[in-house]
Amino acid sequence: MTDIWPTIHEERRALADELSRAGADEWRAPSLCAGWTVHDVLAHLLSAAKMTPPRFFSRFAAARFNFDAYVDREIRRERFDEPAATLAAFRRVSSRTSAPPGPKDTWLGEAFVHGEDIRRPLGIARTYPLPDVIRVLRFYANSNAIIGGKRRVAGLTLRATDIDFSMGDGPVVEGPAVDLMLAATGRTQSLAALSGPGVAILADRA
Repeated sequence: MTDIWPTIHEERRALADELSRAGADEWRAPSLCAGWTVHDVLAHLLSAAKMTPPRFFSRFAAARFNFDAYVDREIRRERFDEPAATLAAFRRVSSRTSAPPGPKDTWLGEAFVHGEDIRRPLGIARTYPLPDVIRVLRFYANSNAIIGGKRRVAGLTLRATDIDFSMGDGPVVEGPAVDLMLAATGRTQSLAALSGPGVAILADRA
C-alpha cells in the first residue's frame, strides 16, 4: 500500500494556491459541509494537520467525548479573524505528517472530500489521482465510523465511469469516481453526476 502523505501534501499545496485568489465573499460562502463556510473547512483542515493522538484524546475528553463539539471547538481554535491568516497557518503545516488517531485512509479522504467541500461552491475544478480516490471510496464503503459510508452504500453496486472500478451487489450507481466518493459521505450535491437505479436509494440514505 502506497504512502498517503505525498498525495496529501500535494493536495494541501494545491488548495492553498487556489484559495490565495479567493475574495471575501468566497471565504464566507457555504461549503458542501453542512453549516460550515469555506473558511471553516480550511480551519478544520488546519486543525487536523496539527493534531496528534495525545492532543486529540485530551481535547476530545474536554469536549465530553462529543465528536461534533470537539470539531466545532477546533474550528474556533484554529480559525483566525482574517482568512489570509488561516491560509498562511495552513501553508506552514502543509508538509506535516501528524494526524488524529485512526486509519490512514481517513486522512487521504479528508484531503479529497474537504477539498471538494471548498472547491465546488467556488467553481474550482480539480483532477484527483483516481487510484487514490478509489482507495478512499473502498474505505468509506467498508466503514461506518463517523461518516456512515458502509450503511449508505449497502446493497448497491458502485461503478466508476472514469476508471475501471466496480464494487458491491445490487442496483447500480454509476458515475465519476470522485462523485461516488462524495455520495458515500452523504454529499447530495454529487448525485446529479450519477445515474442508475440505485441513485434514488442513495439519495434517500444521504
